[in-house]
Amino acid sequence: MKIIQVVGRSNSGKTTFIRNLVPVLKKAGRVAVIKHLGDHNYQMEPEKDTTHFFDAGADIAIGIDSDKSVVAIRKNTLETMLDLLLSQGMDYAIIEGFKQKPFPKIVIGSLVIDHCILTNPDIEEVVASLHLFAEYPE
Repeated sequence: MKIIQVVGRSNSGKTTFIRNLVPVLKKAGRVAVIKHLGDHNYQMEPEKDTTHFFDAGADIAIGIDSDKSVVAIRKNTLETMLDLLLSQGMDYAIIEGFKQKPFPKIVIGSLVIDHCILTNPDIEEVVASLHLFAEYPE
């Protein structure tokens, strides 16, 4: 599974860049995105059954509707989620954030950081440079 990490300061355009990258990568395989939520915690919808199950201590709570599943998992490490994506047959895992991780990075904006291989690229540059990104597991 190819890891494509996108980092930058808040409001630098990371999410927009990833939204444009996903459909292009989808042409070549299965794509997943992991977002580092930073200082704010994701709020599960109050008073819903899956929230109650998670709050009751379930290790995993899943809600399934007619076209998707929503999963809350107690383990919250990037490596655990990458292992999960690998087990699901993903070809690409796009990571937004997690600046401290040692994967090759795309920087959006003016951030100076280790492991940067592309700065403010267009989508075509990323596709042409896929060979520079890490495989997981290495």
